[in-house]
Amino acid sequence: MDFNGSGGGNELHNNQFYPCEESKPLLDEMSAPTPPEGNNNAKQGAGPPCRRSLLPCSSGMRYKLLQEGDIQVCVVKHPRTFLSKILTSKFLRRWEPHHLTLTNSSLVSATPTGYMETALSYSCIEDLQLLSWDNAPKYCVQLSVPGGTVLLQAANSYLRDQWFHSLQWKKKIYKYRKVLNNPSRWEVVLKEIRALVDMALTSPLHDESIHQAPLHIISTLLAENTNLSAQDHENIIVAIAPLLENNHPPPDLCEFFCKHCRERPRSMVVIEVFTPVVQRILKHNMDFGKCPRLRLFTQEYILALNELNAGMEVVKKFIQSMHGPTGQCPHPRVLPNLVAVCLAAIYSCYEEFINSRDNSPSLKEIRNGCQQQSERKPPMPLRLLRPEPPTPPPPTALSPPPPLPLSPPPSIVNSSEIMVELERNNNTANVLHKTPAGGDSEPNLIDCLLVSPALNALSIQLPAQADRVLACFALILKMLSDYDDWRPALASLLQPIPFPKEALAHAKFTKELKYVIQRFAEDPRQEVHSCLLSVRSGKDGWFQLYSPGGVACDDDGELFASMVHILMGSCYKTKKFLLSLAENKLGPCMLLALRGNQTMVEILCLMLEYNIIENKDTQLQIISTLESTQVGLRMYEQLCDRQRELKELQRKGGPTRLTLPSKSTDADLARLLSSGSFGNLENLSLAFTNVTSACAEQLIKLPSLKQLNLWSTQFGDAGLRLLSEHLACLQVLNLCETPVTDAGLLALSSMKSLCSLNMNSTKLTADTYEDLKAKLPNLKEVDVRYTEACSVHRSEGLHLGLFFLDLLKSLFSVLLQQASQPCTFHPGWLKANMVTTPWNLLSPAQSARASAVKQRSQGGESS
Repeated sequence: MDFNGSGGGNELHNNQFYPCEESKPLLDEMSAPTPPEGNNNAKQGAGPPCRRSLLPCSSGMRYKLLQEGDIQVCVVKHPRTFLSKILTSKFLRRWEPHHLTLTNSSLVSATPTGYMETALSYSCIEDLQLLSWDNAPKYCVQLSVPGGTVLLQAANSYLRDQWFHSLQWKKKIYKYRKVLNNPSRWEVVLKEIRALVDMALTSPLHDESIHQAPLHIISTLLAENTNLSAQDHENIIVAIAPLLENNHPPPDLCEFFCKHCRERPRSMVVIEVFTPVVQRILKHNMDFGKCPRLRLFTQEYILALNELNAGMEVVKKFIQSMHGPTGQCPHPRVLPNLVAVCLAAIYSCYEEFINSRDNSPSLKEIRNGCQQQSERKPPMPLRLLRPEPPTPPPPTALSPPPPLPLSPPPSIVNSSEIMVELERNNNTANVLHKTPAGGDSEPNLIDCLLVSPALNALSIQLPAQADRVLACFALILKMLSDYDDWRPALASLLQPIPFPKEALAHAKFTKELKYVIQRFAEDPRQEVHSCLLSVRSGKDGWFQLYSPGGVACDDDGELFASMVHILMGSCYKTKKFLLSLAENKLGPCMLLALRGNQTMVEILCLMLEYNIIENKDTQLQIISTLESTQVGLRMYEQLCDRQRELKELQRKGGPTRLTLPSKSTDADLARLLSSGSFGNLENLSLAFTNVTSACAEQLIKLPSLKQLNLWSTQFGDAGLRLLSEHLACLQVLNLCETPVTDAGLLALSSMKSLCSLNMNSTKLTADTYEDLKAKLPNLKEVDVRYTEACSVHRSEGLHLGLFFLDLLKSLFSVLLQQASQPCTFHPGWLKANMVTTPWNLLSPAQSARASAVKQRSQGGESS
């Protein structure tokens, strides 16, 4: 088919040509002169590019970029003779089905035969058109190639338009990639980049690769041309800014942005262009581990803000903009991403110290390719003792004796030599600190960082740039802790201490971080201040680091007292917590109590009341400490009064069963138990009263209590934790219709004497129920109705009920048959009919029970 008027041109006089996408100026087209309009001697395809309006954009149609698909293909060559005109008429055309793939450079068929025996390169496509016939509605795309035309026929108009726009996009991207590969004139390259961005923004294709492909082309261009000026950098960044509003920059482009932030931090591009990009990264990024250069770009952007005249204030305004004006941040990913950036930046400040310690490659070495093992320094041991001072030369008769040092010099740690005092020379108050069995276990964090009392200071000298980075991101952590809605998640992220040992040995860093820990200690919410403790036993937490004797403690124990006060005020008034304080922090507690700290006085009184201290001499020392202050003396006298009342309460005698009237309160229970002796009380019913978890303080004073009924009370998880530590002989417990949850019910696993437990209408889950059954061997009676665990057992009971229902059906059917023929009835009917039982409905345990029933029935046939 000839479209140049050489012949057969009247064949498509009824064809309707749809306007194609507007052709943007390319580098070769702008550099080449445009032929005049009247020049008819120009070669075919060398005319000016057609400029058409984008029809789908005005109608709002959106398409997904095609990568492959099935379509009908027909190739029409330009007719040369009369016979060829007849063979290429539309009535004799042959269509071939092909599965075409749109690669980056060509159109390839999965079955390279016939028309598509060779791949069709995008550079061979001179023009694309949309075609449709009035008489025969076929949905075709016309590809003009040298020497002919390729027709692609789709099933409907939507697929035709999708193929058209996908081919148009692939052809344009291929051409831009080829043109921008080896640029010669940068003023023209900038125009081409703007044209490429406009094409991506106005394309009707709705796909992530539509915006990512231009970014990759530009990042490749920048990576291959590193000698650009700063002004060229800014012009390119401004040109691609519209693409970055809804897309993350690729890794190579992030490197380019990082370089610009480091070299020109005061540029307006950082504020105007990079700010929305970084905000989008912090709001929508899910994992910096998969794209670490996004994190590095965010880090360099924040450092660039810090380099401005009002650096800290600009950083504060940026964090405030990320949180929003309301009390609740609407973007849940902002806080984890900010914390990840802060942790990585703080780690980079101590990277040289860490590498010289454990001989691990730095992030820069990983980025540039790690050096060979033979080139690396020999590994240094983790536990480094402070080197002994050099031996002075022997004094001569003329030289005066050297003066005695008043105090040892501070231990300085720098990047080339680490001198960390790790040997612990503490007093006998820490003798109870047990070491794990076996000497190969990892040393504890405090064991690695505690400074000997012989040293005055332990300091780390950071470079000036690293010191500014540390101050900037420590300020961000302090700002994050000021927001009430962010504080629980921040405490959870920082609970397993994420900082290296060198950072925790740095006095400046621990002093900056102290504000964050103090904010945690002041928060009344349990999910916040509970993160001060270690994440698991055997590991140190912030409570241990900032307590007296810890490496981060720089005061006289004020923060330690604040942490103990908030922990004891919640649900941590337990024997386990007091026992840990007695083993590890008894000396600091006694010292603060001696100075009149009311929280520590209360701690010492509780240790005496719960018999935490077994050593008589230590008990007398605690009593002397309490009697040395007015607050301690008053609390100790109250303790003595309570002990006398407790002895009177636990004295043998009194009733064995007691039931409180309904509407009784905690005060009524306390008043009743203080009125006489209840040493023989074994059964106590508080059902339908108004008691709460506070009454557990009174219940743990009953040594003979075996049965406790708390039906329909407000007794909660905190009370259950206290009961589980003190009432080890309890056998029957009724928690029906109480607000207890899994957090409190799991504490019952330590009450090995429980044989009856009622958890009806509680918030019990199936996992907790299975855990309790496994840890309570004497448990025989359990009520879990109207709970989540009940649904699991109900489904098992349903399967067993279906089994017996089918068994009864079989029984009645056999009885009806035998009723009509009574002489043929024999005892083997059960065996014959149980074969049809639906065994697939039963669980393995139920199938075993059913098999046992079947065996017993078979054994009874002979009788």
